[in-house]
Amino acid sequence: MNKNPFPEDSDRGAIWEMLVHRDIKAFVAADWSMVADDFIEENFMGINGGRLGNPDGWTMGFPDLQTYQAEWLRQADETRSTTWGEDIEEAFFRITHLRDIEIAGDSALVHKKFIGNITKANGELMPTDWQTLYRCRKVNGSWKIAGFLGYLPHFLGKVDTAAAAKTMPSNAAQHKTAGPYSPVLEVTSDKLVVISGQAAIDPEGNIVGDNIDDQSVATLDNCLKQLEYAGCNLDDVFKVNVYLTDLKNWPRFNEIYRGYFGKPLPVRTAVGTELIEGLLVEIEMWAAKK
Repeated sequence: MNKNPFPEDSDRGAIWEMLVHRDIKAFVAADWSMVADDFIEENFMGINGGRLGNPDGWTMGFPDLQTYQAEWLRQADETRSTTWGEDIEEAFFRITHLRDIEIAGDSALVHKKFIGNITKANGELMPTDWQTLYRCRKVNGSWKIAGFLGYLPHFLGKVDTAAAAKTMPSNAAQHKTAGPYSPVLEVTSDKLVVISGQAAIDPEGNIVGDNIDDQSVATLDNCLKQLEYAGCNLDDVFKVNVYLTDLKNWPRFNEIYRGYFGKPLPVRTAVGTELIEGLLVEIEMWAAKK
């Protein structure tokens, strides 16, 4: 969303402005000059995760800033030449999420996530389901990008182990309008892991975000953290319960939720209900631990 979530934090606000607002504006215009001053050229390096959960497959995709600039411009030109079914700038703001910024002195680690689909003119959906970790430094009072680890999956883990723990019967079927869930799963496990309902609340007890997009991302991230404490990840989840204060938010929640899970998708139940004031969604999960 085209709204800086850090209006009272000058450092985080400046980082968001650089990595979201200015980056999207420049990318849509295919104008590198708009962001050229946002990088530290010396010792710049970008790692390409290739959307792989196994770090063994990650590569030094961008050994210097010139290599990254060339790829950035290639993708920007390709985006400009594509006929979209929606305003592409608004779409990029919709699918881009940046709220987690760790700052220590003049250094920062920034988590930028891309979640959701962009619609082409022919109705085809272009999914975005990765994240980037940026290394930033403050130079002469301005935040700049020193390097990044990009094209990472939203969570790391071995899919093959989880796939063996849950399978959908080959003859299972459901109605054509069904969302991102399986109608039935067969589950095998040595242990069950159940997490309590999670919401968009940070470690200090503050509610994160005031819209369904930001709260959905924060809530799903909190679910993942709880699963990791028990040695699981989202691939191990077989049952999800979702509680929404307003079912009109269902389409946007669904799009974000879809970006977090691989197949077979967990079975799922969703209901509309009242939640603690300020919360828009709460999620609980069941996982099978091998």
